[in-house]
Amino acid sequence: MTNGHPKGLYVLFFTEMWERLAFYLMLGILVLYATDTERGGLGLSVSMAAEIYGTYLAFVYFTPFLGGLIADRYLGYRRSVFIGGLLMAAGLFCLGMRNLSTFYTGLTLLCIGNGLFKPNISAMVGNLYEPGDPKRDTGFNIFYMGINIGACLSALLAAPLRNEWDFNVAFIGAGVGLLIGVTILSFNWKKLERADRQPEVDPNDVSLGKIAAVILFPAALFGAGGYFIGDYFEAISGSIGAVTFAFIVGMIPIIFYFITLVLKAGPEEKPGLAALIPVYVAGGAFFMILHLSGGLMTFFTENNTARKGEWVPSVVQQYYCQKAMPSYYGNADPLLPRPHEDTLLKVEAGTESMFGQKRISEEALADVQLQYPDVRIIEANGDGFDSDWGFLTCGVYQNDQVTIKEETDAHGLTTVSVSVPETAKPSREIVLTRTIGAENFPVLLVSEETYDDVYKKASPARMPNGEFLGLVNAELIVGFLNPLFVVALTPLVVAFFMWRVRGGKEISTARKIFYGMLITFFSLLIMAAAAYSGEDGGSKVSVMWLVVFYLVITVGELCLSPMGLSLVTKLAPKRLVGLMMGGWFLSTSIGNKLSGFISGLPATTVMFLVLGGAIFLVAMFIFVLLPTLDRAIKKYGA
Repeated sequence: MTNGHPKGLYVLFFTEMWERLAFYLMLGILVLYATDTERGGLGLSVSMAAEIYGTYLAFVYFTPFLGGLIADRYLGYRRSVFIGGLLMAAGLFCLGMRNLSTFYTGLTLLCIGNGLFKPNISAMVGNLYEPGDPKRDTGFNIFYMGINIGACLSALLAAPLRNEWDFNVAFIGAGVGLLIGVTILSFNWKKLERADRQPEVDPNDVSLGKIAAVILFPAALFGAGGYFIGDYFEAISGSIGAVTFAFIVGMIPIIFYFITLVLKAGPEEKPGLAALIPVYVAGGAFFMILHLSGGLMTFFTENNTARKGEWVPSVVQQYYCQKAMPSYYGNADPLLPRPHEDTLLKVEAGTESMFGQKRISEEALADVQLQYPDVRIIEANGDGFDSDWGFLTCGVYQNDQVTIKEETDAHGLTTVSVSVPETAKPSREIVLTRTIGAENFPVLLVSEETYDDVYKKASPARMPNGEFLGLVNAELIVGFLNPLFVVALTPLVVAFFMWRVRGGKEISTARKIFYGMLITFFSLLIMAAAAYSGEDGGSKVSVMWLVVFYLVITVGELCLSPMGLSLVTKLAPKRLVGLMMGGWFLSTSIGNKLSGFISGLPATTVMFLVLGGAIFLVAMFIFVLLPTLDRAIKKYGA
């Protein structure tokens, strides 16, 4: 024991810390990578990226339903966590290769690996403590702090990795972090024996084969039917979309399974299992809001937040400030200096797309030289190349290797993607420059529409030729604030709860969840005020709005999320802890899918008010059930 807690807690703390570092590093840049058209991203639409984000997060938190079953019955917790970690590392290395097939393969491996890793490492924490041990809640708070230290570090690593190199190198860095976490687990294998469990199959339990037949197959069938129905009816495809509708419909058999589990439970198990249902509802609703961070809040930060990085120390600016690209200026302060007109060269829209996605054909390059005879081609890392120009490096491909595809999504938005065969290699890596007088400086290729957007609200202030404004990376702001506040506030929140205990006025675990929902409601009112002050995207708002939002929602998170995890280990029968932990993540999965759908919509005042209203209703639902929840907790001596 260390400080009253089992030594195994700190092994799991560091294993989870590295895994969360990898997870949040990837998640912080996922939608930016998917939508980026100026720094080598995939060029997908916001709605498509949001759908991918929501579907990925949904399955990341759905697969623990199966991972818990497999661990309970066949693998045990340690082996499940080990195998899951390796699968996730493989997924991140797939994301390190820039093409759509490895992109989807990587996300699939991450979902499967997380299913084995996530529920079982949390269950191991609970197994370190005896039933009724008052230190269990504190242990989960400590464990949860490890999660957020990893998230803090992920934000500090993601920005420099992609600023110095690119998105794909950042994904590879996340994979290395995951392998470190798996190594820590391996070196402490015996120390965690107490936290493990021997796989067992209760004769009364439903077999995996039967689960596949009565749950998973119907879920897949419901999901497929939901997709075709959603795609057929315009009212669905034009609103939530066929994929989101299919996922929700597909969840019906699984939700029915958990309800049946409660109804068929014996009298000793039923109260605890029944009490978990409202806990699941609260968890799903809360994470629907919190996980907007990687979607809606990232888009809000990227597009609607003033991110000028003059306050970042000059010694680290190159790592934590990216160069402002033309898209930043559409709703920026008119007094903010724009790039010099000589730095932006007007070209066809297709050439702009190629240049922004770091792939240009020989023909398009020749057209640029013909249009602008003073443009020079500098070989990357060759004579005349300046390392500060690395972010503008572009690969040159043969004409028949570059495909430009223009698509219109279900929301009527047009996107242009640029692709090359997976086996194609650029003939050279270049930077385009031009010389005016004694100056030689890099240039950007933009369409006439983009050029006009940059200067339509601008004052005469201009940056010098070839120089670009420094902006704090969006993922650094969104990814750092929440975990930073978790680490900073966890000791204060724990101390407050312990003070209440010593004063004989202990706050029950269920009431903590209620307070968490209520605080989350107030955080959404803050974002509604932020959107209103920015005229719903008409102008950029101060980053301080985000600071206050994350400060408030983090307090809500500390009241709710660790308590939810703790309640699952308290109220679930020992033989079903892994499965019921999977149920917690299943509820989160549904919330996450809705989070993805929401992320594809504009971040307006009305949007945040509607979300706030929904969270307030859930808070009132928990408030009404507080007596029932408290009785169940007392019954099991938890």
